Amino acid sequence: HVQLVESGGGSVRPGGSLRLSCTASGYRYASYCMGWFRQAPGSEREAVASISTDGVPTYTDAAKGRFTASKDNVKNTLYLQMNSPKPEDTAQYYCAADCCRGGSWDARWCEYWGQGTQVTVS
Repeated sequence: HVQLVESGGGSVRPGGSLRLSCTASGYRYASYCMGWFRQAPGSEREAVASISTDGVPTYTDAAKGRFTASKDNVKNTLYLQMNSPKPEDTAQYYCAADCCRGGSWDARWCEYWGQGTQVTVS
């Protein structure tokens, strides 16, 4: 049974920092491409970052230059370091696993999802 559990969300001031974690269980964590996504009320889900099985991150424009994705295969944990967050970063953040196909990543391909953690920037 695959399980992803996010943590680390909360309230943060603009310009501050926050680190989200996603701990995985029930599968060989290192063998999956992982992704971070977010969804604000009334908005569509948005991709934030992915990280390959080799630990190489890819960022969308929403995250580039401010957020850093990383993973610890020993701890089976994915991270999203959020620096200088803005009010528009306020959303429910989700991690997901097995999101890659042919060198690309997309939420439609993700097989497993966490329950999300709320981030509020104000």
